[in-house]
Amino acid sequence: MNPDLLRNYLAKYRVNRRDTLRMAGAAGAAAVALPAGAQPASAEADIARMARPDRRDDFDDTPFDYADPANLTDWAPSRYGAEDQRGSFNEVTPGKTAAALSVLKPGRPVRTYNLGELMWNGFPAFKTDPRRTYEQRLTVAGYRPPPGFQEAGGVLMTTEPLGANKLSYHEERFAAEKSAKHPVPLATTYQIASQLDNLSHIGAAEYYYNGFRGPDLAAGNGVTKLGNEHMGPVVTRGVLLDILGMKLAAGRTGDLAEPASNGKPLLRENYRITVEDIKEAMEFGGIDRIAPGDVVLFRTGWNQLLARRDADDIRRWEAPNGMPGIYLREARWLARFRPAVIGSDTWALEVLGNPVNADGAAFPVHQELLMRNGIRIGESYVLDGLADDRVYEFVFAVTPQFAEGATAGNTPPLAMGQPRRR
Repeated sequence: MNPDLLRNYLAKYRVNRRDTLRMAGAAGAAAVALPAGAQPASAEADIARMARPDRRDDFDDTPFDYADPANLTDWAPSRYGAEDQRGSFNEVTPGKTAAALSVLKPGRPVRTYNLGELMWNGFPAFKTDPRRTYEQRLTVAGYRPPPGFQEAGGVLMTTEPLGANKLSYHEERFAAEKSAKHPVPLATTYQIASQLDNLSHIGAAEYYYNGFRGPDLAAGNGVTKLGNEHMGPVVTRGVLLDILGMKLAAGRTGDLAEPASNGKPLLRENYRITVEDIKEAMEFGGIDRIAPGDVVLFRTGWNQLLARRDADDIRRWEAPNGMPGIYLREARWLARFRPAVIGSDTWALEVLGNPVNADGAAFPVHQELLMRNGIRIGESYVLDGLADDRVYEFVFAVTPQFAEGATAGNTPPLAMGQPRRR
């Protein structure tokens, strides 16, 4: 880690001795254990007490076999009923939204932050076959486009304007690809760039959220249950857990990777964000609780690998050596607060390439959150603006695509927050 990078960060964010001591105190508090045999509280009245950063609980990484029908009653039906299709979005009530709006204090300027990645042709994505692609094409009608337009992928519909008023127009099209294995042309997907995974996205063999079975869900045009039409717009309280900022402020450069090509810092490729990190980040941001219906977002700096569209950065972004994130213990610790969304600026949320992945399980955090708890996962959210302004509590809003049977939405969310005075 470049020492100048750390000095510049400390100067920019005005991290002072008091902040450092407060963070050190949080780390010490996180080591305080409960009495032997104590269990996590579950009563509604204990939510705030459970979320305290100094709370320690006995969650672990023990895997769970969701695909075994004998275990079905351990996780389905959900707490929201056997036919529920909304999961923890049920926690975002009108009262919850009203309370979230009160985060914004009267008389202080409010900034709106775009949390979405800019999409561009060739945007990298998790590798699948057929591949996830984003290749936008412009169609032109009513005039002659410039030389090279069609060679670059543009589509000329006609050079003749329409009607007596000589109307011309542009439209988007999305490039499709087909192969011997997939003869039907397949275009883009909502599972790309900044996205909100819906409850139909991940299962275990035939089973999905609430015990719904894949053979009962799958139709040629999408899923018959758990589709995007059951999400709707959400406005709620957001919480930023700035793991990267907390590590930099504390001088823990051993947890960082080499900077991106633009010089910006990021967490180590296979760094596991622990429960203790979460508690410390809450203390760092002055977050006293996580409550039902909240959106909890982790900042790792990983999005900086997309900033320059640099080939070496993109190879790192694709995570051949791993990716920072949480694992099962952290997912379970967070899930008991019933947040509406848990997200990150990485494309997986969960840690990859860490020794905990050696058991061969594929994306078990996705199963734990989506299947068992009905908590949606946000991926590739851009959180640097919030961190730059030290906005750790904010209003979060998203309107996922209102697309019947879809498994995700990639409309960029927004945050409204009030930058802290310097």
